Amino acid sequence: MPKRIIPLSAIKIDKAKPQEKEVKLYDGGGLFLLITPSGGKLWNLKYRYGGKEKKLALGAYPVVSLEAARLRREDAKRLLANGVDPGAMKKLLKSAAKDKASNTFETVAREWHHKFSSAGKWSPTHGADILHRLEKDIFPPLGSRPISEIKPLELLKVLERIAGRGALDTAHRLRHHCGMIFSLRRGDGAVRSRYRR
Repeated sequence: MPKRIIPLSAIKIDKAKPQEKEVKLYDGGGLFLLITPSGGKLWNLKYRYGGKEKKLALGAYPVVSLEAARLRREDAKRLLANGVDPGAMKKLLKSAAKDKASNTFETVAREWHHKFSSAGKWSPTHGADILHRLEKDIFPPLGSRPISEIKPLELLKVLERIAGRGALDTAHRLRHHCGMIFSLRRGDGAVRSRYRR
């Protein structure tokens, strides 16, 4: 008969002190709190997938509370019940978030700007003017968005606001630059608007 595990309490966790070696406090269902010799308290989930024992990090206490760790355990168990390895899913989601962050409009625009600046295609003054226009008018409304999610109509609205303040030439130039930036990542290249010459 398996050993019965008494669920943890916040008081027991708070009172737990670091030892010379790592200590594990079990909550049941594979969930345990690893207390490191340096005093760290780390939630982990022990589970089996594909006939192998695996471990999944769930976060550090107290940032991840006991209740939150239990919810994460249940989420992992739901994935296992559907034949999905929670560790592999975590890696996939982390990778997708990293890709999304590296593909924001501002990141891609700065990459494009660096490419053309360092290739000597622009004079230093011209390169600085382009970056200034992007930082002033395009990055605030669109810079933090993933480039793949920005629709041409959204960019058109931003350009219309710029033209609305009487900066028609700036709107035209930014349309051209943004078209080049989009073509760098998406391959569509063209942001059509009435601000063409």
